[in-house]
Amino acid sequence: MNRYIVTSVPFVALVSSTFWLIFWPVFVAILAVIAVIVLVASQRITLWRIIDFIVAAIFIYAGVLKVLDPIQFAHDINNYRILPWTLSVALAFYLPWLEILCGLGLIFRILYRGALSILTLLIVVFTLATVAAKVRGLDITCGCFGHASQHWNFSAHLGLDLVLFGLVIFLLRGCRRDFTLSER
Repeated sequence: MNRYIVTSVPFVALVSSTFWLIFWPVFVAILAVIAVIVLVASQRITLWRIIDFIVAAIFIYAGVLKVLDPIQFAHDINNYRILPWTLSVALAFYLPWLEILCGLGLIFRILYRGALSILTLLIVVFTLATVAAKVRGLDITCGCFGHASQHWNFSAHLGLDLVLFGLVIFLLRGCRRDFTLSER
């Protein structure tokens, strides 16, 4: 007799961690698109809020992937050869939570300018570290999105950083135009 319990394939796929690592971003993206469509249809959302949600979703997604595997993220940080190993480990445990909290700050409008300022600083530091590594001839994986970004080339990584930087600066400039947060 077989010692193993035979289960249906869909059930095994649903509880498989590999399945969720691959498909949960798609599931979250579908839910986000539905939420944005509902909000736009009800005319309760503007371009500012859509960009808030996009930037927040990117940083929350990246942060969650790093929280799931902090040791790999510590290795990714250490590959840049800028910081000592102990500081790389400390940052690997701290930075993902900072990204998640800043993303939540954008969504819920809590400490909004502070979250935008921190995200701007993070993007600048990430971009400078990537350019410095490229100039020094280091072959690195960026670590932005965990294992999903391991095979990105330099131009894809730099392009994403520049787009995110532009979006965050757009939000910061709009925030400084004397609009109150409730008006946007």
